[in-house]
Amino acid sequence: MGRYERNIKTLSVEENERLKDFRVCVIGCGGIGGYVIEMLGRLGIGHITAVDGDNFCESNLNRQILSSNKTMGKNKAETARDRMKDVNDLIEVTAVPEFINKDNILDIIEGHHVVIDALDNIETRLLLQDACEKAGIPLVHGAIGGWYGQVTSIFPGDRTLDVIYEDKDQKGIEKTLGNPSFTPALIASIQVSEAVKILINKKDTLRNKMLVVDLLSQDFEVINL
Repeated sequence: MGRYERNIKTLSVEENERLKDFRVCVIGCGGIGGYVIEMLGRLGIGHITAVDGDNFCESNLNRQILSSNKTMGKNKAETARDRMKDVNDLIEVTAVPEFINKDNILDIIEGHHVVIDALDNIETRLLLQDACEKAGIPLVHGAIGGWYGQVTSIFPGDRTLDVIYEDKDQKGIEKTLGNPSFTPALIASIQVSEAVKILINKKDTLRNKMLVVDLLSQDFEVINL
């Protein structure tokens, strides 16, 4: 219990013990996803599936916790797996060094208790929402751009991303606003807290609601959807 003793009182002993039995799939291992995997692993989530077909490049170094001079050119999912061997060798991390598509997504997410969206484009997010609905798996969505971020929890049948991204041809704002180091870390932490609440059946998730964060004005607002 020494490893997890600081979890206790935030989580009960029973809740903490249950963490090892959960399977969480993280789609995207870059800015948001790297932090998500780091936090899930330190908490003690028993099995994490890390999914990303991309390799690290120099422009990732400003914000992606898994990127370093030593990991340049390496696959992001495989790097996440190797990192977790050092952080918490009690958990199992499966690396899937692939981009998701309509042909592989259901096979990748099958058998997980929660899926976390750490993607960077709207089209693939909508594909992920469809797959999670078919598989009956809750999805925790997060997105960032510059000083701004958003998080919502989507249960099968909610179709929340259809409301957020009503214009399916719109482009994400991160290409225009950039992404500093602090926004992905914050949004990832909120996504992880949402995932834990879903897993241990805590109330007050962001289901049918979206937390919108403006770090420039330090404004945090929950919008009913």
